[in-house]
Amino acid sequence: MELARLVGEISVEIGRQVGLLIERTGYVTHLIVGNDHSIEIPHLDRYRVAHSRLRGLRLFHTHLKEHPLNQEDLMDLVLNRFDSITAACVGSDGIPKFFFSAFINPDPDAKEPWILSPKQYPGQLKYGYLEQVEALESEFTKKTSNLKESQKENRAFLVGVYDVRKMKRSPEHSMAELKELCRTAGIHVVDTYIQKRDPDPKTVVGKGKLQEIILTSVHKDIEHLIFDLELTPSQAKKISDASDLKIIDRTQLILDIFSKNAKSRDGKLQVELAQLKYLKNRLSELDDNMSRLTGGIGGRGPGETKLEIGNRRVEEKITRLENELKDLKRRRELNRKARSRNEIPIVGIVGYTNAGKSTLLNALTNSTVIAEDKLFATLDPTTRRIRFPEEREIIISDTVGFIHDLPPDLSQAFKATLEELGDADLLLHVVDSTNQNYAEQMEAVDTILNSLQLNEIPRMVVFNKADGLDEETRLSFEKNEVLLVSAVTREGLSHLLDLIEDELWKKKDQNPNLVSITNS
Repeated sequence: MELARLVGEISVEIGRQVGLLIERTGYVTHLIVGNDHSIEIPHLDRYRVAHSRLRGLRLFHTHLKEHPLNQEDLMDLVLNRFDSITAACVGSDGIPKFFFSAFINPDPDAKEPWILSPKQYPGQLKYGYLEQVEALESEFTKKTSNLKESQKENRAFLVGVYDVRKMKRSPEHSMAELKELCRTAGIHVVDTYIQKRDPDPKTVVGKGKLQEIILTSVHKDIEHLIFDLELTPSQAKKISDASDLKIIDRTQLILDIFSKNAKSRDGKLQVELAQLKYLKNRLSELDDNMSRLTGGIGGRGPGETKLEIGNRRVEEKITRLENELKDLKRRRELNRKARSRNEIPIVGIVGYTNAGKSTLLNALTNSTVIAEDKLFATLDPTTRRIRFPEEREIIISDTVGFIHDLPPDLSQAFKATLEELGDADLLLHVVDSTNQNYAEQMEAVDTILNSLQLNEIPRMVVFNKADGLDEETRLSFEKNEVLLVSAVTREGLSHLLDLIEDELWKKKDQNPNLVSITNS
């Protein structure tokens, strides 16, 4: 009470709110002077917060009017993970009339992330604060210990903002795909939010909703805020300024998956090139000292900023990578010419990511290409041979999977790989028959193939994963006379090989001038 009275008298004398940050030992670490209605919490980076622990600091501040804790006070409590927050409503003489306090709610599923204490008068104050905080921390520990190990790290809140007038698929389908991308990247999805409107040009979801999402994220020990769109540099900076969470957009997430899965030199160079092009316009976010001017021999040159140096180095690296990729492209062209001279037909496997393309390649050729139930498990093109009777051979090639709204930089980078499809005599469009949105995925694949000018190549649609269909769905597919196969059980593969042989040779043998039509 002595400290509260002293702070209250100072607050009334200067007409401003005054706050103290106090350690559990009673040591005052910060004295904060605000305005007549609020205070601003300083940056507390050196006071680290362990996972599912409180900060070890409590905030005490004055209210010049008889108002309870407001939304800003409660947000400071949760975002900074304070042990508690207390506001002393002081009279005209500076003596505290009563106190309002709040603690963080240890239940992550609670409606409100805080617990409000009833108004207390000076005579009602009790000792035993430390025991209360330690009991609260033990509740946090219990909640965390109940989680699986995979759920304790890389926890994410997914945010999707969709203009339904411009979308070709439903927001729910797009969010489901983002969840699959997170699963592939090893990220545990804790919560999601979908908004059907034009994205806000500053914060995507609007300032008020962003604060709610950040509060929920901090309360549930979430580390990542992932947006189902590509953020502009200004949006990313605005959201980063409002939170200590790691902000990731859809493009970053796909780039991260690609960088983990790329194995060949070609694939690694393409991913690195796409990452640099994405980073190029976002360098201003990475350094607080970009505006400092310096010079020197062999250094930056007079008046050149760190930002300009960063941009120049990125440009130089982009140019070097593009030259290396051109060299690799020339080698691929030589290999393709050699195959053309041998007159060996080429069959390219295309399709949406995770449709089972690599598994189908393994089943057809008895290979051991990496095949997982994840998006973009295969990035590097894989080529194998299949021998038919009558000394006939084909080359069958697996390619990177397609996806809705593939980031432009990635699309451009992987065109070098996908251009090999231009020499294909037949494309096998593999479709995941168990996916409810297979029609949308087929449309996305067709759009990408058309953009690559591959729509003239004969195409055979193959509905994979027949082993995962229920009886009713299977009958529906069979009624429409689609080509059903299972790369896992090898169902329908013999028939598929017969159709490939028929498409590549028998029709041409009967009429060499006959041009095959697209079977889609």
